[in-house]
Amino acid sequence: MSVGTGSSSSVIVPLTAEHAEQVLAIYRAGIDEGNATFETTPPDWETFDAAKLPDHRFVALDEHGAVLGWVAATKVSDRCAYAGVVEHSVYVHPAARGRGVASALLKALIDSTEQAGVWTIQSGIFPENAASLAVHQRAGFRVIGTRERIGRHHGRWRDVVLVERRSPAID
Repeated sequence: MSVGTGSSSSVIVPLTAEHAEQVLAIYRAGIDEGNATFETTPPDWETFDAAKLPDHRFVALDEHGAVLGWVAATKVSDRCAYAGVVEHSVYVHPAARGRGVASALLKALIDSTEQAGVWTIQSGIFPENAASLAVHQRAGFRVIGTRERIGRHHGRWRDVVLVERRSPAID
């Protein structure tokens, strides 16, 4: 899959250990900006790798093989009733934003989860992260509601907007 990014294009490929350093650096940039996650430091690669579902994680690479962004999903629960529900994260390098990278990554995630029988992809997004909310809406996610004061982040309570995409392909 290719996506146009201004004067160049990117390709979406599975996220592997060879991308670890760049993926974690992009994660760190999102953490440092303060509106992407409750996390305050990225995990080490082994922890990140163990938590993400191997069939539902992708990177966008530029023509030189540099990582522009990543998307990955985790299981929501081990309970069988939630076997078709995953939670995801999508991060784009600050210099690559506004070029369709997040949309392409979400499309790859949606395609892989639908092929696997996943019926719901969900995420929690800080309401201040308008760009993320907009890209998710364009990808077919809907707002379920706002979880008010759900957690403390840098000493202050933060709300989280819960979004989900229900697969129209899975009954």
